[in-house]
Amino acid sequence: MAKLRTLLTVLLLSVLASTTLTTTASAAPASAGAAPSSGWNDWSCRPSAAHPEPVVLVHGMGANHWDNFLTLAPTLRANGYCVYSQTYGKTLLGGLAGGLAPMADSAAELSTYVDRVRAATGASKVDIVGHSEGTTVPAYYMKYLGGAAKVDDFVGFGSNFKGTTLNGLATLAEALKLQGLLTGVGCGACTDYLPGSTFLAELNDGPVAVPGPTYTSIVTRYDTVVTPYTSGLLAPAPNVTNIVLQEKCGLDFAGHLGLAIDPNVAQLVLNRLDPEGSKPFRCRLFTTLGI
Repeated sequence: MAKLRTLLTVLLLSVLASTTLTTTASAAPASAGAAPSSGWNDWSCRPSAAHPEPVVLVHGMGANHWDNFLTLAPTLRANGYCVYSQTYGKTLLGGLAGGLAPMADSAAELSTYVDRVRAATGASKVDIVGHSEGTTVPAYYMKYLGGAAKVDDFVGFGSNFKGTTLNGLATLAEALKLQGLLTGVGCGACTDYLPGSTFLAELNDGPVAVPGPTYTSIVTRYDTVVTPYTSGLLAPAPNVTNIVLQEKCGLDFAGHLGLAIDPNVAQLVLNRLDPEGSKPFRCRLFTTLGI
């Protein structure tokens, strides 16, 4: 039994920690703290009249502010947005793998960062775009930490608001009483994501989406990390739009990780951030072989 518990812990951490790591083999290695050269994290940037809200990007579990958005951040910047990101939720693994701290703590960290962006840019509100845990943490921030008054548009992809069974691994972890072990190795967010956790019960006490911001949640039917993928669907409300990617583009076979580099997702994000200036959606064949 001890060996089984050890094996399962390794499996859980390896799967969870890879939640949003991109798989662009051609990208040059970069330090997690390296300053991007594309105008991303440019603290002298001032929002334009066309895009008055700066965009705060929120990465997923096991990723960092750099690798998760190597594709999307430059795209947003090229379209005229001031774009910012930080590695949050750092624990034993430091800045190379963030999003591992308890998610309520990460939400408080996000709150501080949003205030920093607002102060630097002079904007009263920000837009938030997040991947995977980068949807769950902002949802908590907007619901419980005053973020609803500071966020205009929220767009998430690979969203997760109800937890994940990881195709049964999370359920097995609960049965073997591994929650404490996961926390002990520095992954409080791992236990927060187990169905029935205290964190998820609080987040889902009433609708996740609160009045004020607009919410867009993009999910893929080929998600094998957030299982079931419907964990990313929000309850219907006037300020909520749910998008199942394959209903927009039947040629898109992206899994959970592939969403971060998916041109179809990038189009949807841009159009949801600026509905008035949105362009006709063009469905493109895209696959990451189930990743």
